Amino acid sequence: QVQLVESGGGLVQPGGSLRLSCAASGSIFSIGHMGWYRQAPGKQRELVAVITYGGSTNYADSVKGRFTISRDNAKNTVYLQMNSLKPEDTAVYYCNADLRRRGVPIWGNYWGQGIQVTVSS
Repeated sequence: QVQLVESGGGLVQPGGSLRLSCAASGSIFSIGHMGWYRQAPGKQRELVAVITYGGSTNYADSVKGRFTISRDNAKNTVYLQMNSLKPEDTAVYYCNADLRRRGVPIWGNYWGQGIQVTVSS
């Protein structure tokens, strides 16, 4: 079994910062792309940022210059540093990863359970 577990969410005032973490655990052979998505109430889930195994990144226009995605391949962990947070960043944030399980010859796509981020004064 494989699990993606997010941490670091919570309530923050506008202009504040939060750092999300997502650790992948279980019988993992290799991890490829890792990313963060978010879903606000009444809206579709959207990509926030993605990072390749080699460290190449891509961001949604709405978070460019404010959010930074990074990863620690030795720890199977991806991070999202969120600065200058705005009320419109309020959402449930989901971790996502493409990975291969040990003994399974195909890649699969996995999701975390989601973590709430609320930006409000």
